[in-house]
Amino acid sequence: MRIAVIAYDRISPFMLSTPLAVFGDDFMAGGHQVDVCAVEPRITASAGLVIEAPCPLSRASDADIVILPGWRDHSEPVSADILAELTAASARGAVVVGLCLGAFGLAEAGLLEGCRATTHWARIDDFARRYPNVTVDPGAIFVDEGHVVTSAGIASGIDCCLHLLARIAGVGEANRVARHLIVAPQRTGAQPQLFERPAIGTSADRRLAHLLDEMRADPTASPTLGELADRAGMSRRSLTRHIRARTGGSLGEWLRRLRLVRAQELMSAGIRGLDDIAARSGFVDTQAMRAAFRTELGMSPRQWLARQRLD
Repeated sequence: MRIAVIAYDRISPFMLSTPLAVFGDDFMAGGHQVDVCAVEPRITASAGLVIEAPCPLSRASDADIVILPGWRDHSEPVSADILAELTAASARGAVVVGLCLGAFGLAEAGLLEGCRATTHWARIDDFARRYPNVTVDPGAIFVDEGHVVTSAGIASGIDCCLHLLARIAGVGEANRVARHLIVAPQRTGAQPQLFERPAIGTSADRRLAHLLDEMRADPTASPTLGELADRAGMSRRSLTRHIRARTGGSLGEWLRRLRLVRAQELMSAGIRGLDDIAARSGFVDTQAMRAAFRTELGMSPRQWLARQRLD
């Protein structure tokens, strides 16, 4: 598997490092290759940094995945040479990825026509006006259309790259890397871009964090909101508010995503039988699991499994 990450003048170092952090040493030790490609061998970055790109842009010409990590200004057209590389990658069947404002590059290359896509929330309206034939999802942190993938802001780029890693190496490996990076392994593309994430400071915060960790360890448990409120030492209303602030949704929504991740792990590990997978993931039945896949991912479990391995 070869991944090409396109760098350009005035790139954000953080944005460039996002795919490199996910597809790091362990990934390359497995025989995969990650190339940072640029038009010029030396490019400037924010804060006065200078980056030496090890590969020319042409090195991306036979990559399996081509990633454009952001773009320096949404109002500035993406350079013609980068657009040509994105177009060529799509034409040969590579997966093309636009992180954050990189979605503008994919849309400019015509790769998002008739597709769903997202980008940074602050530029959603500009994106929608400029590319009316793209179905914009303003809330998603990333959108996977199979051959094209887009994400929202910088942190969402990590989620997007972890999702790509799951497609390549399985959900278990993606979750292992997520734990190493100390980011949540269960975030799906449908999770909202904007919600409050308070620091864990009060005793109530710590108790809630402990409860969520217990449910992560055993997603088959089905505690009621009242039971959790009693264990957390707070009212149901207060617990509901705390859960929404930490997860971006209700307890039921968070549990559904958590169980979905467990089902993905089991399927990627080769477990067969949807009834067994549903039970071991905490779903009441296979129908509930199928509904979760449809709600969160827009596809059936079997469609999701078929999409995990890149050709």
